Amino acid sequence: ADMTPIMNLASKYDLSVIEDAAQAIGAEYPSPNGIKKACAMGDFGALSFFPSKNLGAFGDGGMVLTNDESLARKLKVLRVHGSRDKYFYEILGGNFRLDALQAAILSVKLKYLETWQHKRIEKASYYDGIFKESGLGQEGLIQIPESLYKDKGVKNYHVYHQYVIRAEKRDRLKEFLQEKNVPTAIYYPLPLHLQKCFSYLGYKEGDFPVAEEAAREVLALPIYPELTSDQQDFIVSSIQSFYKG
Repeated sequence: ADMTPIMNLASKYDLSVIEDAAQAIGAEYPSPNGIKKACAMGDFGALSFFPSKNLGAFGDGGMVLTNDESLARKLKVLRVHGSRDKYFYEILGGNFRLDALQAAILSVKLKYLETWQHKRIEKASYYDGIFKESGLGQEGLIQIPESLYKDKGVKNYHVYHQYVIRAEKRDRLKEFLQEKNVPTAIYYPLPLHLQKCFSYLGYKEGDFPVAEEAAREVLALPIYPELTSDQQDFIVSSIQSFYKG
């Protein structure tokens, strides 16, 4: 996200900012005060350690970060049922403690995160190159992800938890790739304003056309540190064969 206008707006109206960095651990942003990592700009930052994330545990897990000591103290109380002293409850909280086993696994994996991030960036760059060579983008059949801060001195300008293209005939392409044993995923198939749980807000199809168009077109391709260039070549050539026969 472009955090500078968000932080300026929050400052103007005295708002708190919670950064959702569940898919962006280690990502960097060129702020006016220098390069900042995700979770280091808002009042809070949230990370996910779900197994499929760039830094994944062996089960569910996550972390909330803050630079504010008073907020940190409150978070520590909230995560233990609202208790500072055992069995004495100051506020309503919950059991939000990270399991020790998950913490141990994450502690071991953390030392490899930077290397894995760089490999993801390399894989994404390779995708970018072969997609450009394919001509699919120029013909308007697919759109590769943008790297907004790539040329602004930011090393981890994108950490590619997913490599998401936008594609014409997305659903048919997904089926075609599945037949070739190429796994893909859709993040996400239905915009929030059309979800049943938010129906009480009264929004209908057409109210947010940009989000609706994205939901019809997005397709996540395989990306992970061990992905080989041969595999990527096969994926892109398969997409070419879908569109061009």
